Amino acid sequence: MTSEPRSTRVTGLLGQVTVLGAHILDVLGRPVEVIPPGQGGARLTEIKATAAGTAAGTGVDLAKLGAEVHAIGAIGDDLIGDVVVAAMTRHGVDTGGLSRKSAAQTSATILPIRPNGERPTLHVPGATSLLELADVDLWRVRGSRALLVGGPDALGGFARDGLPQVIAAARDGGVLVAVDVLHPGSPRDLERICDVLAAADWFLPNGDQLLALTGRDDLTAAIEDMLALGAGGVAVTCGADGCLVAWRGGGAPVALPAIKVDVVDTTGCGDGFTAGMLAGLLLGVAPVDAAWLGIACGALVATGLGSDAGIDSLGQALAFLSREQPAVAGRIAAAAIARRSTHHEVEEQVHD
Repeated sequence: MTSEPRSTRVTGLLGQVTVLGAHILDVLGRPVEVIPPGQGGARLTEIKATAAGTAAGTGVDLAKLGAEVHAIGAIGDDLIGDVVVAAMTRHGVDTGGLSRKSAAQTSATILPIRPNGERPTLHVPGATSLLELADVDLWRVRGSRALLVGGPDALGGFARDGLPQVIAAARDGGVLVAVDVLHPGSPRDLERICDVLAAADWFLPNGDQLLALTGRDDLTAAIEDMLALGAGGVAVTCGADGCLVAWRGGGAPVALPAIKVDVVDTTGCGDGFTAGMLAGLLLGVAPVDAAWLGIACGALVATGLGSDAGIDSLGQALAFLSREQPAVAGRIAAAAIARRSTHHEVEEQVHD
């Protein structure tokens, strides 16, 4: 699907961000201490449905942080798909790029959340892998400030037959390209998506995924593999241990600690990190400061149920970060003020 460029308009502090890939409905319940045997039952405190996955979950968080988000992906022609669309639209995401597929249901996951926040998963892969190049508006991609490819390892043949053209369009437009993965990972997955990672400005997996993809037992060596492959930078989330961030020409990986919070649910923390990191990069701050914003956003997501929990706005995320890293939060806030000033000037020119 390709259309002519829209008339120039400027909305959202971070500009337009396209999220392409896994759009999943999560149904979560907590706290689940044990699955009752037979036809037994249990009372829960909370049940929630959210738009999730490495594209949808991150897209919702980016919209909260001030991006104009355009979603591209494949969902089923079903009620679950309707719920995904409604959940994303509620947060201001443009879902016009979600293609309905009758051949499979919308990808969905059931997550019984344990009292300590851990989350076993019951998953139906669904329609995610049915995305086709004809479904993608390349003009919208080319006109974005950033493209997040969320879950190329879950996109089936599109990762080989369509995604290179999408990334080429992004590159043609000078778009920041970031990649995250969905599956636990294996060297076979890496072989299938190595060209995608080689074209990425940033690769943002979790530590377990990166080790599984590379077959390494050391994260520093695994990061070096990704940089040697061609990725411009790698930011690796490590759960309660924070993150590692490295980029070409930046020296050894920088380790940043996690921000401690009372954990309700760890679902979507990685998506929150990705959204925060991309927001920082789009504001023009240094990679380490952007990673700190990612850590803050990931921690906020952990304080509630589901991948859309915790984050309200960029200002709220910066206020939270300032408790731990006031200097970093101050630099990001200054960049946001400068961006907002420029943003308003451009809007005035466009409207004139």
